[in-house]
Amino acid sequence: MSAPGVSPQKPLRIGSRGSQLALWQANYIADALRSLGHSVSIQIIKTTGDRLQDAAFREANPGAEDGKGIFIKEIEEALAAGSIDLAVHSLKDLPTELAPQFAIAAVPARVDARDVLVTVGGKTLYELPEGARVGTTSPRRQTQLLALRDDIQFVAMRGNIDTRLRKLQGGQADALVLAAAGLARLGLTQQISHWFSVSELCPAPGQGALAIECRAEDAATQALLKPLDDVPTRYAVTAERAALHELGGGCSVPIGIFCEPGRGGCTLHGARSVGAELVRREIAAAADVPAVEAGLLMADALRGV
Repeated sequence: MSAPGVSPQKPLRIGSRGSQLALWQANYIADALRSLGHSVSIQIIKTTGDRLQDAAFREANPGAEDGKGIFIKEIEEALAAGSIDLAVHSLKDLPTELAPQFAIAAVPARVDARDVLVTVGGKTLYELPEGARVGTTSPRRQTQLLALRDDIQFVAMRGNIDTRLRKLQGGQADALVLAAAGLARLGLTQQISHWFSVSELCPAPGQGALAIECRAEDAATQALLKPLDDVPTRYAVTAERAALHELGGGCSVPIGIFCEPGRGGCTLHGARSVGAELVRREIAAAADVPAVEAGLLMADALRGV
C-alpha cells in the first residue's frame, strides 16, 4: 500500500545512468518497490562521467572526491527539478556530504564488497608475469597493489564493465581490478581470477552497497523507501563514510575503509597511503558505539592518534 500523500496511480520515477550495471541496479530497486505494490518507471540520464569515458577522474572533475561527482551531477539536477522522484547510485560514487536538499533514503543489503582480479588466462595476482600491466585508474587500488607486488605497471582503464573487459581481451592490459559487486550483479563472476581479501586490498567506503537518494523534503517518498533500508548495511557504510570524511579522502589521499558488522559489534579495516608508506589498521567497536563514532575511531587509527 502506498504511503499517505502519494497517489498509487502515479509511478515513482527512478533516475539512472544508462550503463548496463546502472540499469541493473535501477531495475533491482524498481522490482523491490513493485513487490511492495508501487508503480515504478525508470528515466535514463546521461552524466558527465558517461560523456568522458576516456578522461581521468581528476581531469573530468577537478577537486571532487575521486571523481565521484561526475556520475551524479545531472541525476541530482533532475531530482532537484522534480523530474524524477529518486535515484539509485553505487554508494561509493556519492560524496561523503550531500547537498542539503538531498537525502539517502535507503541503503539496501550490501553484496560482497571485495575487489577482484580478472585476467585472460585465469591467473592470480601472484601468477602474473613480472612487469604485468594492470588496468585501474584508482589510486586506492594502485597503492595497495604495489604493496603486494612492486613490479606491476598500471594502465589507465575507464569505461563500463563490458568496455573494460573488451579492452582486456584486446590486449590493452594483462589484468583488471574491479569491484566484485558489479560483476556479480551482471552474472560475470566466472570471469574472476582472484578474490582479494580485505587485508590485501581494502575496499572503497560504501563499495558493494547501493544508495537510494531522494529530495530531503519529500517525506512521502522517503516513507515508501524505508522498507528497503538494511540496518546492518546502513551502520557499516555510515561508519566507512564518516572515516573517509574525517580523513579528507579523495584523489590525493587514497583510502580504503571496510566495516564488518558482527553480533558483538563490528570490525573495521582500513588502509591509507601516506607518502610512500601504506598504513593498515584493524580495530573493533562495541555494539553500542554509534556508526559515526566507529568511523572516527578508524580515522584516528589510520592517522596514528
